[in-house]
Amino acid sequence: MPNGTLTRVLPKGFVTQAMEVIAAGLSDVGLQREHNEDSFCVLPEYHLYVVADGMGGHKAGDVASKMAIEAIASFFHSTSAEDSTWPFHFDASLSVDENRLVTGVKVANKQIFEASNKDRNVHGMGTTLVGALYSKDRQRMYVAHVGDSRCYRVRNNDITQLTRDHSLLNDYLLVMPDITQAQKDELPKNVITRALGMQDSVTVDMSPDEPQAGDMYVLCSDGLSGMVTDEKICDAVSSAASPQEAAAELVRLANANGGEDNVTVVVIKFQE
Repeated sequence: MPNGTLTRVLPKGFVTQAMEVIAAGLSDVGLQREHNEDSFCVLPEYHLYVVADGMGGHKAGDVASKMAIEAIASFFHSTSAEDSTWPFHFDASLSVDENRLVTGVKVANKQIFEASNKDRNVHGMGTTLVGALYSKDRQRMYVAHVGDSRCYRVRNNDITQLTRDHSLLNDYLLVMPDITQAQKDELPKNVITRALGMQDSVTVDMSPDEPQAGDMYVLCSDGLSGMVTDEKICDAVSSAASPQEAAAELVRLANANGGEDNVTVVVIKFQE
């Protein structure tokens, strides 16, 4: 296992109505960064998994990503009772689980934004985030994200990206789908257009998915997706014996390809 890693493994998993779910997370500083600004959490009691990729000078990104993880975890703890109060409007078009996940992300955004404005040492800090919440009642995996941290689903040796990067390139493609390759090449590749902490409110994208036995979901920072192709991610996950093994192999691949950024992955497996 690479040096400087943080791992949390749940070998026994938890049981849904028809499937068992097991998960493992791993984070590594990479080969070219001095400190790790990524954070993640695996909360089996809520079937919640989150990866955050911080940004900002003088370790402020580290602060932002940790704040995001802690804020969402705290919100889920505080709303575990039925009579709890939520700080944001309930969206009637979404399920309760979807609302809970989106609200947790919005709470994190508000806390990061306020802390950034109060402390000049972390002014301008922010973080991208991707979170997945499994609803046993609805048998759905709900994926929320802000920025370019991603969620993939690997099914039957095929990989599908369930999130759309909030990047300058993708924003151009939405309004100008016929943009030429030459025009694409002129655009900055790593400019994100949405992150937690940038404004006092944030738009959270939500993607529902229906997991099947054998599916594996990968949440990751761009330290993985920017260094390892989707095909290689699929191969590594499909051939792994466990989420722990898959996470370790994905981190190894990112570092083997240069390790230019911190790399963080959470792998979730559904099985009979």
